[in-house]
Amino acid sequence: MEFISESTDLNDYLKETDVVNFSHPFIKEKVTELFNEKQSEIEKAKIAYTFVRDQIAHSWDIQSTRITCKASDVLKYKEGICYAKSILLAALLRSQGIPTGFCYQRLMIFDTPDKGYSLHALNGVFLSSLNSWIRLDARGNKPGVQAEFSIDEETLAFSIQEYFDEKDYPIIYIEPNANTIAVLEENINAIEMYKYSLPDVL
Repeated sequence: MEFISESTDLNDYLKETDVVNFSHPFIKEKVTELFNEKQSEIEKAKIAYTFVRDQIAHSWDIQSTRITCKASDVLKYKEGICYAKSILLAALLRSQGIPTGFCYQRLMIFDTPDKGYSLHALNGVFLSSLNSWIRLDARGNKPGVQAEFSIDEETLAFSIQEYFDEKDYPIIYIEPNANTIAVLEENINAIEMYKYSLPDVL
């Protein structure tokens, strides 16, 4: 897939925002723990990705009702759905000067079209050493879902099934989709939100 960056200015993908709050003490403490000056850009990207994928639980997988949104809260509670996990990964990487944006897929939320669709969030990461964007999906692995860090062949959590009207969106956005933020901020139960309230189109 040919990616389309929302902005040609990579500095736009380094900005701190209300939710990508990498100056928060929780984030700064984790940054100190994860990274050092000897690590390459690619090493830092892999370390951050692996941490968010493996150490931050997906709310649905653990059947938690807690909803997190801001990167600092995702880190504090160590859980969130894909929208929240992508925000934390962006915060960690942006703190290291690695441009990071947000990408989306439209997927069946469960196994069949009649059960509905939802937007799934992942990250676009620009690696200057490669002069290219790669996509990383830190959703979290489980039986049937095996995403990996790769700078060669993309290995995401989900393969698009076009015949079921699933879709891969090519744009790498500067900020998280407003509807995904709204659903995190307006709901109080992650399980109910996941089943009934997730947006299904950009």
